[in-house]
Amino acid sequence: MKAVGFIGAYDKTDLIIYVAKILTAINKKVLIIDATILQKAKYIVPKMLPARTYITTYEDIDIAVGFYNYNEIKEYLGISEDTALEYDYIFLDIDSPEAFESYEASKNDKNYFITAFDNYSIKRGIEILSVITEPIPLKKIFFSKNITKEEDDYFNYLSLGAKAIWDEEKIYFPLEHGDESVILENQRASKIKFKYLTQFYRESLLYIVTELLEEQERNINFKKIMKQIEKGV
Repeated sequence: MKAVGFIGAYDKTDLIIYVAKILTAINKKVLIIDATILQKAKYIVPKMLPARTYITTYEDIDIAVGFYNYNEIKEYLGISEDTALEYDYIFLDIDSPEAFESYEASKNDKNYFITAFDNYSIKRGIEILSVITEPIPLKKIFFSKNITKEEDDYFNYLSLGAKAIWDEEKIYFPLEHGDESVILENQRASKIKFKYLTQFYRESLLYIVTELLEEQERNINFKKIMKQIEKGV
């Protein structure tokens, strides 16, 4: 099992679901834990239950909402605290220092820091990083209309002092109106479709997926997988 943190104040629920969908298409079992303050998954994932805590399945992805730590999830599932959750991947959607600590995100197998370049996303995101007491590896995922070196320099300046070992590589998602429209339409239809996303957006999704796979698994024909997702296979 790999635990992967998606950390930051920027809205990233759809991104996490799309990455999970590709993994389930190659027979990986994925649990998304929405540990965010507003719990956006409640509003974009269909057939959520009217309860404080629950786990539901959407497009072959298990999604947990309302839990404060792993032990609560295990109690909900009726397994002991010493029993491992039976998933290939657990994705943690984190947007607060409290969630970072309660899920012990510093122990994750991999952590991504996700932000746009508005002041709220950056400064609130850095506030989350402030609870890290020991340096941990982090990779940046930037959402931006105009990807520039100045934006990265600005972020680096604001994040001085954060105990993060930043990966030299960064992943970019352009804020294209076309992608935003497709995501909103997917939400309304309660479906995950990649067909009309920009090539850039899809390639960035696949970059993340490839990183998360073991090296021997990376020779998958992702073009075929994407077509299968579109056909609902």
